[in-house]
Parts: sequence; structure tokens; C-alpha cells
Amino acid sequence: MKVLLTIIVASILVTSCQDRASSTRLKDDPFLTAPAHLSYNVEVLFTDSAYTKAILHAGEGRIFEDRQQTTLGKGVKVDFFSRTGKAPSAVLTSDSAFVDDHSKNMTAIGNVRIHSDSSRTTLTTSKLLWVSSTQRIRSDEYVRIVTPTETIEGIGFESDQYLTSYRIFQVKGVHRP
Repeated sequence: MKVLLTIIVASILVTSCQDRASSTRLKDDPFLTAPAHLSYNVEVLFTDSAYTKAILHAGEGRIFEDRQQTTLGKGVKVDFFSRTGKAPSAVLTSDSAFVDDHSKNMTAIGNVRIHSDSSRTTLTTSKLLWVSSTQRIRSDEYVRIVTPTETIEGIGFESDQYLTSYRIFQVKGVHRP
């Protein structure tokens, strides 16, 4: 009887310890949230039918296969190309970004700036989404657009990636020199 009681108590203790230990390990395990790949001095081409839409450069890239996402840090630069151009038509810079590996959409975060040579227009904001399939950009954040003829500020924005046709949803101020 003592042996049976000892076996029952021991199995209860082992079972309860295993459950607690495994759930704690799963929650705190850094390998479950670690990237599948880590790269430095990253360069990524966004292409469509042999046409290069954009070239992305970043100081660091982390690929998370389980969530189909690539995070980019240590400075991000994206050169946007027109279908006919060999030189970039617009350049985006930001502190960091993440790319949805399925849709190829990119969200740029922190000190986001786009400058378009063709329209001589510069946009600044804190967060911006580039939609790869439509080659359009948008933001729900505060934006500032500076052109040769005016400065416009507001909340919410949508444009082509070259800043030639844009719309600000809630204009807060316009300055014409």
C-alpha cells in the first residue's frame, strides 16, 4: 500500500512539474521568437516580369518564416524605379521597416522620408505603407509635403510612389512662399 501511494504521489508531482515547466519554457523560449535567418547589409529586389520596381537596402534583416515577415533595421533605403528609368525616380529612407513576405508590402517606420527627383517633392512622416502590387504609398499619420511651390501638412495621405499625384485627407496647413 505504501509503495502504491508513493507511486501515485510521485506521478502527480512529475506530471504537474512537467506541465508547468513546459508551459513556462514555451512562453519564454527565445528560439520560438528568433528569426529563421539573420543577415547584414541586406539588398532586396522587388520585380515584376523582369522589371525592377524597387531595390531595398538595410543594415540588418531578420526573416520570420512562421509569420511570413521580414523586419529591417539599422537604416532602410528604398530606390523606386519607373518602367523606363535606369536611375531611381524616388528614394525612401527610414529607421526601420517590415515586409509582408506574402504580399511584398512594406511598412516603413521612424523618420520616414521620400524624395522624388521627377516632381522635386519631399514627404516626411513617422510611418508609411508601400503597396507593392499598386506601387502606391499611404499613411494614417501626420505628413508634411514640400514642393517647389508649397508646403502642405496634415493627417492621412495617399499617393503614387513618385509623389506626382497625392491626396492629404485632413489638411492642417498650407504655406506658399
